[in-house]
Amino acid sequence: MIGRTKEINELNRLYESDESEFVAVYGRRRVGKTYLIRETFADRFAFQHTGLPNATKRQQLAHFKESLVEYGFKGAVPKDWFAAFHALKEVVAKCVLRRKVVFIDELPWLDTAKSDFLMALEAFWNEWASARKDIMLVVCGSAAAWMVKNLFRNRGGLHNRVTGRLCLQPFTLGECEAFVAERGLGMSRADIAECYMALGGIPYYWRYLARGLSLSQNIDRICFAIDAPLKYEFDELYASLFKNAASYKKVVAALAKKKVGMTRLELLETLDIAATGKLSEILETLEASGFIRSYRSYGAKKKNAIYQLTDPFSLFHFRFLESRPSDEHFWSSTAGTPAQVVWKGLAFERLCLLHLPQILKALGIGSIHVEAYGWNFRGDDTYPDGVQIDLVIDRADNVINICEMKYASAGFAIDKAYELALGKKVATFAGVTKTRKAIHLTLVTASGLVRNQYSSRVQSEVILADLFA
Repeated sequence: MIGRTKEINELNRLYESDESEFVAVYGRRRVGKTYLIRETFADRFAFQHTGLPNATKRQQLAHFKESLVEYGFKGAVPKDWFAAFHALKEVVAKCVLRRKVVFIDELPWLDTAKSDFLMALEAFWNEWASARKDIMLVVCGSAAAWMVKNLFRNRGGLHNRVTGRLCLQPFTLGECEAFVAERGLGMSRADIAECYMALGGIPYYWRYLARGLSLSQNIDRICFAIDAPLKYEFDELYASLFKNAASYKKVVAALAKKKVGMTRLELLETLDIAATGKLSEILETLEASGFIRSYRSYGAKKKNAIYQLTDPFSLFHFRFLESRPSDEHFWSSTAGTPAQVVWKGLAFERLCLLHLPQILKALGIGSIHVEAYGWNFRGDDTYPDGVQIDLVIDRADNVINICEMKYASAGFAIDKAYELALGKKVATFAGVTKTRKAIHLTLVTASGLVRNQYSSRVQSEVILADLFA
C-alpha cells in the first residue's frame, strides 16, 4: 500500500470501536477507494458487494443475491430492497468474526429510480445494525454529489447517521514517487512532475506506465496510441460520475479556456444554462468530485467566488486529447514545441496549487494560520496595467507572500524586464489593496533560481524537490 497512512489509521480506529460504525468513503473514480478498503480489511469481511452501473432495480437485486450466496445465503432473489437487507441481516448475524465488516461498493449505483433503496438502507442501519455493537458498515461511491446529498446532508432517516467520513484524495507527488519506486519505473523527479501534470495523482492511471520506456513513450502508449487505454477516458469518466454528463463537460470546457477561472455570473453569460440552480449544483458537484476549486480574489467577498479547473487530466484532455490526434507518437514528436512549452507552464501552476501544504512547509509557515487567494486586477486610472497573481498567501504573522510559479527545465533566470514587471506587480497589489502587511515575493520553480543581479527581488524560493515532501 502506497501512502494512505492517515486513512488506514482512521479505518482501523473505527474498526476497534466499541460501537457499530457507519463509514462512508468517497472520492473521484479510480482514485483507489476499493483498493484501500480491501487491502485494509483483507479477510475481515462479513459481506462484500459492488453495485452495477446503469442497471435496473431487478438486475441490481439479482446481483446482490449472488453476493449473498458467496456468504452462505440459500434463498431466492429478493423481491425488493427491504427483503435484500433482511437477507443481509441473516448472513451477517451468522458470521463468527468479532467485528463484522459489511462493505458495499459503488453505493449510488444501487439507488435506481423508484427502488426505495435508501429507505431500506435506513431501516437496515437504524433498526438493526446501529442497535448492535459489532457492525462496521463501509460504503463507497465515486458519485460525490450523491454521497453528499443522500448521506452527509440527509434530512430523513440517515440524518447524522454517518459516523466516519473519508474523502480519498489523489496521490501527492511524494506518493507518486513512492509508487514509481515500488514498480521500478526508473523515473526522475522531473519526469514524475511532468507525468503528474498530464495524469494527475490518480493511481489507476499510473498503473499503465511501463518499465523500460521513456516518459514520452509512455504517454504516447497510454494516451495517443490506437488502443491507448486512456484515449477516451475523459468521456467515460464524466459519464460514470454524472447523470447529465453533457452539462458538466460544458462547464468544465468553459473553465478550461480561462486560466484564472470564472465567476458564476460569467459562466451563466457564457453557457446556455437557464436554470441558475442547476449551475450551482453542477459547480458544487464538480468541486466535491475534485475537478475544480473555488477561491476568492484577495479582498473580495465570499459570495464572489471564482471557479477554476484544477484537474490535471481534464486540462490535458482539452489541450491535446480532445482533437483526437491521429499520430500514435504525438507526444514524442511534439516534444519541445511551443504547444508543449505553454502547456507545461500552465500545468506547473496547477501542480503547485495542488501542493499548497508542501509550499507552506518549504516556506517554514506550516504552523501559521494562512488564507490562500488569487488576485486579478484589470487596471484603472492610477494603475493602468492589469495584474494577475495565481497565489496570494495571507499570513497571520502580518506577511503576504505573492507567489510566482515558473516552469523551466534548467534554472530560471530573472532578466531586467521581468524584474521590472515583478516590481510593478508588487507595487500595484500594495496600492490597490492598501494592505499594511509586509509583502514577500516568492518564486516557485522546477529547477531553482539562477543567482544574478536581479534575483534579489525574490525574498523566498520554493523548488520542485520541496513539492515532493
